[in-house]
Amino acid sequence: MAHRVLVVEDQEDIAFPLVRTLEREGYDVFWVDSGEKALVELVSRPADLVILDLGLPDVDGLEVCRRAREGGFDGGIMIVTARAGELDRVVGLDYGADDYLVKPFGLAELQARVRALLRRTVSSRSTPPVAGMLRIDVAARRVYSGEDEVPLTGKEFDVLSILAANRDKVVSRDRLMADVWDENWYGSTKTLDVTIGRLRQKLESQGVSDKVVAVRGVGFRLEGAAPGA
Repeated sequence: MAHRVLVVEDQEDIAFPLVRTLEREGYDVFWVDSGEKALVELVSRPADLVILDLGLPDVDGLEVCRRAREGGFDGGIMIVTARAGELDRVVGLDYGADDYLVKPFGLAELQARVRALLRRTVSSRSTPPVAGMLRIDVAARRVYSGEDEVPLTGKEFDVLSILAANRDKVVSRDRLMADVWDENWYGSTKTLDVTIGRLRQKLESQGVSDKVVAVRGVGFRLEGAAPGA
């Protein structure tokens, strides 16, 4: 069955070449020219990949990306935009995008990125989660052990996210306090130890194979198998 690709682009002179190129590659392509239409399409006609412009007439593409992820969309999202700044790229990826391509771009590069992204996302969606494997959905702020959700508080999630982003590396106590409780926190650093303790208990009770390890006098490190997609 052909992979379904949703193109979200309000400019016809950009959308039509994209659609034609992707159709020649054998994809089932459908095109919409607004963010709200894109969100409706994703509910009524699920896609394997979304190619998303940011400068839409009704809803900014970043908001579309965020709402799609919060709504449970787990396919690939490739942002295609003229916003070329590093901060724009970082924000786009933080909002749930998998790839970021700056206009103008070559169609050959787009095709290669589409193939690579579909290989990753379709493969991960067709493989059932492994029991005990830690999965973190940053966009939805949810954590899973296999298919089971691990109930975490906001601070526990923030600490785990930082440790997971620096897997097998030591994250200092000072950094965790500054990033999670902010640099103006004047309470006891024992708050971090209590949070780590609760986090460990919850991960262990759900059979998560990853471990939060204390490095005496320095900080903490997340060790174990790499997380699932």
